[in-house]
Amino acid sequence: MAYIDGFVIAAPTANKEKFLEHARRMDSIFIEFGATRVVEAWGDDVPDGKQTDFKRAVQAKEDETVAFAWVEWPDKATRDAAMEKFRSDPRMNPETNEPPPFDGKRMIFGGFVPVLDLKK
Repeated sequence: MAYIDGFVIAAPTANKEKFLEHARRMDSIFIEFGATRVVEAWGDDVPDGKQTDFKRAVQAKEDETVAFAWVEWPDKATRDAAMEKFRSDPRMNPETNEPPPFDGKRMIFGGFVPVLDLKK
């Protein structure tokens, strides 16, 4: 059964192109390691909530846009094996690679098992 990793990030609005360059590099590694699809979405209609919302979840500042992304895997085993590869891949070493164009400490993420998948 498919497995989904989801991510919500606050990225500097002025650095959208830098964000996309970073995403292309990282997402190609996800695909290389077995992901079947990666989607990056830039906030367009992200309303303020009364109790909580996407912006508050990642402590987005006025000059930041909320980005939402997900990675689809064929199954959890493939995802887990990919995460193990990520940890040892030199492209992921922060000492030798350019840092991401967002504050990773404010990123929220998690793995999800699909329970409903409707298609036309």
